Amino acid sequence: MNYFDAIILGIVEGLTEFLPISSTGHLTIAEKMLGLEVDDPAVTGFTAVIQMGAIAAVILYFARDIWNIVRTWLLGLVKPEYRGHRDFRMGWYVIVGTIPVGVVGLAFRDVIKNDLRSLWVVAVALLGWSAVMWAAERSARQDRSEKGLNLTDALVVGLFQCVSLIPGVSRSGATISAGLFRGLDRVTATRLSFFLSIPALLAAGIFEMKDALGGDIGVGETVVGTVVSFVVAYASIAWLLRFVAHHPITWFVPYRGVLGVLLLVLLATGGMSAT
Repeated sequence: MNYFDAIILGIVEGLTEFLPISSTGHLTIAEKMLGLEVDDPAVTGFTAVIQMGAIAAVILYFARDIWNIVRTWLLGLVKPEYRGHRDFRMGWYVIVGTIPVGVVGLAFRDVIKNDLRSLWVVAVALLGWSAVMWAAERSARQDRSEKGLNLTDALVVGLFQCVSLIPGVSRSGATISAGLFRGLDRVTATRLSFFLSIPALLAAGIFEMKDALGGDIGVGETVVGTVVSFVVAYASIAWLLRFVAHHPITWFVPYRGVLGVLLLVLLATGGMSAT
């Protein structure tokens, strides 16, 4: 991998991490087009590490909210008067919602890194989860705001986040869909999706860092990819929050469908190999 590859992958990660179109799926496609081995542990590790740039963008964008959540949660552990505060509850929601993906990610780490790193999987997941996103919007009541969030919501959204370990599903597509199924409005579902992304992707990046830096990918390329990812992701976050306030996530379904069908055609005709 050279610096050009790192910049391209950083842009792809930043653009797609928080949009419901699957960052891992797009990175797999981009890596294949750049001539990289998508199932190489170093490439897989690089993909996980540059996600930390996107997470840094979330932390910066929501810095005040995150500070209030962490501070109130810590105070609530020792001072009962803080335990009825919304930020204290949000701290628990993020913890509870993160547990499922942590357990599943560790238990099926080898499957995720190897067996699922196939463009056949990406294509099928792009198409299959589009149907779920459409169903989520069709059934959405959107009659509950962040004030009405509860522990069950966090657990359900966290369970749906596990499905996003399949390339092509999309972490944001899975978690926002779960929130809509639970009756949350889109902005609340999207904010919860952002908060849940922080521990999940940060842990994945740290865990995979040794593979990224221990292979043929240099430290410089990894740093460049991460920085580019951060810059692009920050702009994507602001845009997505404005977009979902006025538009359904089904706006992304046609793009996902076209990309999924195109991939299937290329794979079936030998125009592109799966790994």
